[in-house]
Amino acid sequence: MTNSESARMTRILSGLPAVAQELLRETDWASHRHAYGSGEDIPVSLCSLVDEDAEVRSEALAALDMGVLHQGSLYTVTAPAALFVAAILDHPLCRAEHEGHFPWDDGPPRSLQAALLDWLGRVAESAAYGEDPARDRANWEWQPWHEGRRDERGPDELAALQACRDVRPALYDAVEPFLSSSDPHICESALGVAVPLLSAPALADRIPRAAALLRARLGTLTGRRERAAVARALSLWGTDTSDLLADSDPAVRVCAALGPVRVGRPRALAVLLDALRDPRTTDGWFPEPLRGVDGWFRFTVLRSALDLAASFEEVAPVAIAMVAAGQRCIVDNERGPILFRAFPGGYDPTHSLTSAQRALLRAFVDTDEATGGIGGNWLWFRAAGLPENREGIAALL
Repeated sequence: MTNSESARMTRILSGLPAVAQELLRETDWASHRHAYGSGEDIPVSLCSLVDEDAEVRSEALAALDMGVLHQGSLYTVTAPAALFVAAILDHPLCRAEHEGHFPWDDGPPRSLQAALLDWLGRVAESAAYGEDPARDRANWEWQPWHEGRRDERGPDELAALQACRDVRPALYDAVEPFLSSSDPHICESALGVAVPLLSAPALADRIPRAAALLRARLGTLTGRRERAAVARALSLWGTDTSDLLADSDPAVRVCAALGPVRVGRPRALAVLLDALRDPRTTDGWFPEPLRGVDGWFRFTVLRSALDLAASFEEVAPVAIAMVAAGQRCIVDNERGPILFRAFPGGYDPTHSLTSAQRALLRAFVDTDEATGGIGGNWLWFRAAGLPENREGIAALL
């Protein structure tokens, strides 16, 4: 390190919060690993997050994204790095707005604070993945060919995962104040961290306070996106959103029905099915996807409806219409989950098909030549114990 670099680091260190300074001093960074090797270079990247030069800050954030959380993978250095990021969220330089926090980012100007919250949100999502098999199944965050597979993660990967789960209480405590931010972008980014963090059983006791904060904020919000994001969080945490199921905005009503609804299940399911009857409009509600929502919004709505339904018959008319619509790009997000919901225990040849099951399979047969609806879904058909080609399904019918 040159004299000028040393002076720069000294200047940055002197302006860091005491917690961040202690993390840098007490962590054995060389004993940790990131995607490209030893973690001994990470302290420089962390300190550079609050460099006075905006370009240096962007390069530091890119280094975290590419090395410390490479494509969502966790490393032993990820947990201490996340704690440091949480400790500097309120640093004055984090509030500065500029373009391109990542070299590949061409979005509108935003604050480094929002970018860091988004990064923490991705850490939280990676830490939560696979923790609750029931939740993963409900959200269809699995495919039938994953069934029965052993966890092949090595000791270092498992240690990194556990370390990230262990620091979640500290991360949430740092993020919670931003749920009340007057800046809607900051509030949404904070929600993107809080939602996966509070999915952890160990943090369930924090949900009532978080829900109260969001409820207080909801009364001041007027924009669709902000109100829908709050409704989605409240629903995913399992709080009572029955009042929001009657909201004047259909997007808010749907978001209030996305979680494990405990009050007003029939009404929540009706809200979801109404949205799926006009999927093009539903997909257009959020031109920029909500935090934590991947793909077209109707995919998220469908997953929730399939999980909420007590039987396939409750969703059959809408689900069959979606299959009959015949689009090619939706095997694992639409047709496959619908098929598996129709045959939750697998096809039993000793029992006759129900009328709803027959109608669904007929829709697959009728659209197969144009869309590959059966051929493209063969793994789902196999998992459901059904023939894997059009001729086999036609013969079964």
